[in-house]
Amino acid sequence: MRLVVDLNKCQGYAQCVPLAPEVLQLVGEEALAYNPNPDDSQRQQVLRAAASCPVQAIILEVDPPADRETP
Repeated sequence: MRLVVDLNKCQGYAQCVPLAPEVLQLVGEEALAYNPNPDDSQRQQVLRAAASCPVQAIILEVDPPADRETP
């Protein structure tokens, strides 16, 4: 699973943070920090967090291509 947050699109509403607190954290009042490669055990929480984003800034690849390197 690979997670990307478009920080240009993110408005800091932070509705995602309580749904996946081990993956998404609010730094300060509006800056979002996140783990781009969450553990598969966090799948449901991350899916819910992505769905909760009002501006759809969270992009989740559940099964990224095997030939792509993740950072």
